[in-house]
Amino acid sequence: MIINAFYFTVQCYSETMFVRSTICTLYHCASIATKYNTNLAALYPRFNRINDIHLKSYKVYQEAPDWRPFEKNFYRPPDNIHPKEDIDRFISKHKITVNGPAPTPILSFDEYCFPDYVQNELKGKDFTTPTPIQSQCWPIALSGQNLVGVAQTGSGKTLGYILPAIVHVKNQEALQKREGPIALVLAPTRELAQQIQQVANEFGTPSNVRNACLYGGSDKRPQVHALQQGSEIVIATPGRLIDFLDSGMTNLNRCTYLVLDEADRMLDMGFEPQIRNILERIRPDRQTLMWSATWPKDVRILAEDFLGSFTQINVGSMELCANHNIKQVVQVCDEAKKRFELQALIQNIHGQDGQPRKILVFAETKQGVDYIGKYIKSCGIKCSVLHGDKSQKEREHILNGFRSGIVNIVVATDMAARGLDVAGINCVINFDYPSTSEAYIHRIGRTGRGGAPGTAHTFFTENDAERARDLVAVLREAKQEVPDGLMEIANSCSPVRKRKLFYGNPFSMGNQKLKHGGGHNNSKKQRR
Repeated sequence: MIINAFYFTVQCYSETMFVRSTICTLYHCASIATKYNTNLAALYPRFNRINDIHLKSYKVYQEAPDWRPFEKNFYRPPDNIHPKEDIDRFISKHKITVNGPAPTPILSFDEYCFPDYVQNELKGKDFTTPTPIQSQCWPIALSGQNLVGVAQTGSGKTLGYILPAIVHVKNQEALQKREGPIALVLAPTRELAQQIQQVANEFGTPSNVRNACLYGGSDKRPQVHALQQGSEIVIATPGRLIDFLDSGMTNLNRCTYLVLDEADRMLDMGFEPQIRNILERIRPDRQTLMWSATWPKDVRILAEDFLGSFTQINVGSMELCANHNIKQVVQVCDEAKKRFELQALIQNIHGQDGQPRKILVFAETKQGVDYIGKYIKSCGIKCSVLHGDKSQKEREHILNGFRSGIVNIVVATDMAARGLDVAGINCVINFDYPSTSEAYIHRIGRTGRGGAPGTAHTFFTENDAERARDLVAVLREAKQEVPDGLMEIANSCSPVRKRKLFYGNPFSMGNQKLKHGGGHNNSKKQRR
């Protein structure tokens, strides 16, 4: 009896270990089979007997979904075609370059391009003329082609991909229970994701196209509820979306329209592994639109890896350039005098015509932002501060106050340089010149949006000398005045000069002792 019990125990233990070993190995096998598009049983025949083992409680691997055919070409040429001379003049005026097949751009909303349910919304919003990027990208996106768009911030690209997404969704089979989105928009930050959702709500709600916005730093329950209700469009940051995918809250089996917004910034923020993880879960015959303000090598590699053949649109110069609607004013001054110059500038701008102006002030570090905020308040001027240490609730409260005019001055780090779309920002002030000229372009791009004029004031000191030549190039390209002091610094600076690392108190004055050292890691903690 004891011997039989012993053999029974050994047999149970052996079967248990076999099952556990098989499960672990299957995870490995499934990934290999997927990579080489090979049947799992054919690749590993000895595991055919796994069908005889009850593993219902284990989610070993998912079979490829039964992808249904779908339509993605909804473009119909306008009835009235403009003469070639008019098209060439439009393309030349806005410096539009197109690489790949593309229909002719639409020059006005009167040209038939969208269905009635979209055209009616455009007319109701009093839109008269599409922006250059919209004129060229809408026909391409509606024709179902993969697209890469390179354009400056504030060019209207959000509407450029949201309207084709709505048309795409409306022409697909209706979502069934527990099915994932038809259109997916990936964004680098929650602020940008929320702003995209505002546009999706504005134009999608009248068309009965629902959406969900997924981002970290906030309660998951409202986001889960929106997914469960059925959302044809999902706007998400990569990390939060992967959380929902891994937990089974949603899937991408129905996704046939994909947008990567601000792809260059997502790569700068280290999201490339997450992006590749997400894209590998979407059917390969999807339509993909990638948007970027710059066209660096890593963005090109990502496009080549996941878009296959695509049409590329460039609006404006391919060189580093600023929005020409923005008046750029550069003031060369001493580091110790910047705060006094800031006070005089804000008082001058803020009280023009007796009307308060919306002003966005940028500093390099979180401590610098807090210091400037306190200094402005000490001058009797109301303001708010925005940086990475603020909770999501605090950020939303600050931005809502800025939009509504409760607070007209916000001091922020570079987290507000991209993805922040607050209407009516009259002026951007760079208290600290950013570490790169690309960041400078994005900072000043918070004003002058949608064709409106704007002003950018920048304080430039000897500490920023190594970036003087880049700034001079940006100013000259935009036909702005270059101060003599800036030219002197640029001419005296070596073009291959290495930057001397200094991470101390940016407001040190007089005989106050400066802090040195800390290295790159210390710098990253200070920023944002």
